Amino acid sequence: MNKTQIHIVGGGLAGCEAAWQCLRAGHDVRLYEMRPKKMTPAHATGDLAELVCSNSLKSMLPDTAPGLLKSEMQALDSLILKAAAHTAVPAGQALAVERTVFSLFILESLESFPGFKKVDAEVTELPPVGDNEAWIVASGPLTSQPLVDQLQGLCPDSRRLHFYDAIAPILETESIDESIVFRASRYDDSGDGDYWNVPLNKDEYEAFVDAVIAAEKMPLHDFEDVAYFESCLPIEVMIERGRETLRFGPMKPMGLVDPRTGHRPWAAVQLRMENKEGTMVSMVGFQTKMKWPEQKRVFSLLPGLKDVEFFRFGSVHRNSYLKSPDVLDRDLSFRSAPRIFLAGQITGVEGYTESAAIGLLAGRAASAKVQGQRFLMPPAGTIIGALYQYITEGGLGDFQPMNANLGLLPSLPKQRGMGKPQRKALQCARSREIFAAYANQLSGSSQNYQHGGVWNAQAGL
Repeated sequence: MNKTQIHIVGGGLAGCEAAWQCLRAGHDVRLYEMRPKKMTPAHATGDLAELVCSNSLKSMLPDTAPGLLKSEMQALDSLILKAAAHTAVPAGQALAVERTVFSLFILESLESFPGFKKVDAEVTELPPVGDNEAWIVASGPLTSQPLVDQLQGLCPDSRRLHFYDAIAPILETESIDESIVFRASRYDDSGDGDYWNVPLNKDEYEAFVDAVIAAEKMPLHDFEDVAYFESCLPIEVMIERGRETLRFGPMKPMGLVDPRTGHRPWAAVQLRMENKEGTMVSMVGFQTKMKWPEQKRVFSLLPGLKDVEFFRFGSVHRNSYLKSPDVLDRDLSFRSAPRIFLAGQITGVEGYTESAAIGLLAGRAASAKVQGQRFLMPPAGTIIGALYQYITEGGLGDFQPMNANLGLLPSLPKQRGMGKPQRKALQCARSREIFAAYANQLSGSSQNYQHGGVWNAQAGL
């Protein structure tokens, strides 16, 4: 039998994680990284898994989505979490790392396999793929234009590849004040409509506009000279065109009646369900450049959103990603090219750990395919499985980048006397049970792995 070889494009967290999983499965790996020969506008070094922004990999608490994801990835023998545990620095309940040592640990871990080779070169073309090999593209949100053109050729519709993405906030439905915010669809008086509606009177609208104008905005990077799409303008840009623009745009109150007054509100924010369970809602048309603390402050001024909790804040930034549900098969390979896989942030996930998680799954899926097998993907009741399901099936709204959050998990029915913290704890406990069952399935197959438990920062040292 000829030696199997897997080529991985991109030495970020997803690419390194995919490489680790493939090497552990006995394959030769060629990891292509164009840095430092060709730099991106965001990176500063040629190091593998360079952390461009924060050095934090978010919370370690077991009853949080980031904590659950770490636990699951640790159980799947994640290199990124091994490196994070080895290079952790004090950060309270968060997992933060020493950047340069983190990158060095990852390089040395991969180089410990004789079948690993790092190639310092830009990949501009994806060649035909043989039976004993596969390619994994984990080139990140700053993929170079030649490779973008290659990926575009694998998509049946040129609109499948997105660039400057404008993302609206996603809110926790349970944190909305239902005595103020009402359910209705426009021009439908039957009640219990498809949208949640946040009603504002004239004074509340004017105060909201003033707050948006005064809020601190995120500065764009030098390489983010964004030409906005007219159909996807940030609310700040709309306000610059006139104070009434929002009221005749995303805050248009036409066809709505506030049950508290029996009249049409002066303006209204519509919230659209993001999942079938209705645990998450997005603010329709509310792309924003406000800094995250400012979003929390300003949007909490809206009636009925005083105590709202955010699953994701809005943003406007340079971020190339595919509309993955339209182009990827269930094993994260392209439908049009079954031996070319996609991994990391370019699939439509947000965050360091999330990107590495998809790299982990892509690495295992590619390893299985070159061996004539199929990797058993995790179920949706787990956090890693929920992320996987999101990028392969999508949600109810437009497909936009998503981070790990409990809103992706199936909800629990409300019980009298049980508060939200208790329900979240039960939701996380159920997720751990589902993952344990999945672990048992894998442990009895050729896709065995090292099963861990709740995330432990000392594991892997």
